Amino acid sequence: MVRRIDDLGRIVIPKEMRRTLRIREGEALEIFVDNDFVALKKYSPMNDLEDFAKILVESVYGSINNNILVTDRDKYIAVAGSLKKKYLKKSISSNLETLIDKRSIAIEKDLEDLELSPGEFEKGSYTIHPIIMNGDAIGLVIIFSINKNITDTEVKISQIISQILGKHIEE
Repeated sequence: MVRRIDDLGRIVIPKEMRRTLRIREGEALEIFVDNDFVALKKYSPMNDLEDFAKILVESVYGSINNNILVTDRDKYIAVAGSLKKKYLKKSISSNLETLIDKRSIAIEKDLEDLELSPGEFEKGSYTIHPIIMNGDAIGLVIIFSINKNITDTEVKISQIISQILGKHIEE
């Protein structure tokens, strides 16, 4: 596609491309120059947090032995447990996107179906907490148990992980 730059230096990214890349109105983009190319990349503050999140969830997983998943607004950026190979780097479901948008906490202590990625359901119990940075919800922490009910301790651990990640990004 070819687009012209207006007199203020702006260029319109076509709606189809924004939809495909899940770029929403008001979201930030990173701009890179590589030789004679200008590249745009969807910006996520969670990108800077990915390595830290992986270490954190692997450490906690060693103690609780339940799946721990960390998302940004679009995909899973860190996963520990049996669901790691299946979900790491995959898109999150629209239901999880809604939880981020509403800054909602979700707790299901009985074994129920949860759509983790579009069209992909897992049966288990779970606790989900939003990651808040400077007042904005930027992702989720999910503790998901396939074979037993989530406890109040795991609910609290999910909350603590989300707070640690949010504070780590703020600093």
